[in-house]
Amino acid sequence: QVQLVESGGGLVQAGGSLRLSCAASGTIFSIFMGWYRQAPGKQRELVATITSGGSTNYADSVKGRFTISRETGKNTVYLQMNSLKLEDTAVYYCNAQTAKVSYWGQGTQVTVSS
Repeated sequence: QVQLVESGGGLVQAGGSLRLSCAASGTIFSIFMGWYRQAPGKQRELVATITSGGSTNYADSVKGRFTISRETGKNTVYLQMNSLKLEDTAVYYCNAQTAKVSYWGQGTQVTVSS
């Protein structure tokens, strides 16, 4: 069974940086992988996605601050988060989308403090 394992969350001061990682434990043929986040009392929202060909898409709120990347040939995706703001505090979820199935990680907490 495929699992997405996330790492890299934690507590950081505003203006700081964190790097999230996500690796699939099994073999999947993902069309794209991405990161979503959910803050308390809010719906889960898209942060960034990257296709197997390397095309990226970002939420307006993170453009210029976050960078998504993936290892070529591997179902591993990263999210470099710079200039973090208080409003970036959320649980961040990794997603891998195949032609038939959408896989989700368990989530990793990112907390930005003032």
